[in-house]
Amino acid sequence: MIKLSSIVIAMSIALTGAVHAEITPSDKAIKLTHDTILIDTHIDVPYRIHDKWADVTKATDGGDFDYPRAVKGGLNAPFMSIYIPAHLEFEGKGKSFQLANQLIDGMEAIAQRAPDKFAIASSTSDIEAQFKQGKMSIAMGMENGSPIEGDLNNLQHFFDRGVRYITLAHSQSNHISDSSYDIRRKWKGLSPFGKELVKEMNNIGMLIDVSHISDDAFYQVMELSNTPVIASHSSLRKYTPGFERNMNDDMLLALKKNGGVIQINFGSSFVTAKAGTWGKQLKSKKEAVKKDGTKLSKDFDAMYRAKNPYPFASLEQVLDHIDHVVKLIGIEHVGIGSDYDGVGDSLPIGLKDVSSYPNLVQGLMDRGYSDSDIKKILSGNTLRVWKQAEQYAKSH
Repeated sequence: MIKLSSIVIAMSIALTGAVHAEITPSDKAIKLTHDTILIDTHIDVPYRIHDKWADVTKATDGGDFDYPRAVKGGLNAPFMSIYIPAHLEFEGKGKSFQLANQLIDGMEAIAQRAPDKFAIASSTSDIEAQFKQGKMSIAMGMENGSPIEGDLNNLQHFFDRGVRYITLAHSQSNHISDSSYDIRRKWKGLSPFGKELVKEMNNIGMLIDVSHISDDAFYQVMELSNTPVIASHSSLRKYTPGFERNMNDDMLLALKKNGGVIQINFGSSFVTAKAGTWGKQLKSKKEAVKKDGTKLSKDFDAMYRAKNPYPFASLEQVLDHIDHVVKLIGIEHVGIGSDYDGVGDSLPIGLKDVSSYPNLVQGLMDRGYSDSDIKKILSGNTLRVWKQAEQYAKSH
């Protein structure tokens, strides 16, 4: 139950056409956020600035992340996503490997350009040391295993370059795994190479990210992995029935047995069924126009949105996802994987950019979470599984 004493009711009509309660974080919530290591396991800055360069060491006009807003929000350990599009022209043709290296170069350039603000983090000890130094750690995760290109030497290459988790597939099945978005289940889960890759990722200390992969692939990872896995930016199918990209309760129970962590995605279509339905309806309208032979106007999306307001999720609904994980499998298995800079303008009311984390913390406080439990959500759980991966690699 929300304590109204800590909420300012904003009687303004949001873009959804509905009235939303606006959370104003207390001084305690802001302090707790800033005094804690805050790991967000999925922020899409690398591809954003590769596509259209911006100096995120300073304030930027667009996007969801820049240094001043991150500092305001208490974010000090973002996992920057080395995102590789699931295009056929990338898979198996060397382009994935090349792009991944370019995106990593971009993150190293940020740290070199502003060494007083940023530092690359390739271990949990780096995160902890750089937090004490007042620097923002740049950790890296690879979204889509396409750059591995069937060669375990490439896995080691990207580990040496600082990548610490790999999302096995993205929106299409690749040489490693089937994708939750791809109706062609080429491998019926993991490929033979994918199964070999999971074992080798364990051996070198690379975290396995089960976001995006098919249910069959997920359960095969659960059987094969000797270390806890992460779902770096996934939410719950309980609130989005039929959306395989999210995780169902049986998968959460398997994740608990594995010791892993699901990091909740903030994108509205991951949080509410209404937002997902809205997106499907827009896609259907576009396909109908194309089928008639009419060329889509540049402002088609804007015109559609004007007549059919986008049903943004709320902060409260994001908190519902966290609550459900905690009630079903425990506080030790949930974290934050916002997908900032990766979900366009679909972010929830109250969580619009990286300055918003104190709102989330206030919401958790209002729901009765203790300071120690909030710290587990902000970083403790992710650090635990990362350390377990590091320790396993040292013993193998």
